[in-house]
Amino acid sequence: MAWIYLIAGGLTEIVWALGLKFAEGFTKPIPSVITLIFIVISFFLFSKAMKGIPVGTAYAVFTGIGAAGTAIVGMFIFGELISLGKVFFLLLLISGIVGLKLVDGEKHQEEGV
Repeated sequence: MAWIYLIAGGLTEIVWALGLKFAEGFTKPIPSVITLIFIVISFFLFSKAMKGIPVGTAYAVFTGIGAAGTAIVGMFIFGELISLGKVFFLLLLISGIVGLKLVDGEKHQEEGV
């Protein structure tokens, strides 16, 4: 269940990161409130995830999902630059996230969890 919380927290991080763009420095009330709500939800889910996932792994995955997801949304929704280098490093980031999940899963299997 901790991994579900972590993935959901990372996805809500994408929402609030995009919300910051629309809030324009918290000068627009409705996007600002929505952004703040998603910040709270995101960190609540992140904190729930850390009950079952080591903090280093949890934080790396949480921020990785947020960073990769926000970059992908930026490219496909906001028309930001798509380059071979950017795609390569996003894939590298995503493979690192998956790798951390796999390594953490191995440790729990060894411990009998």
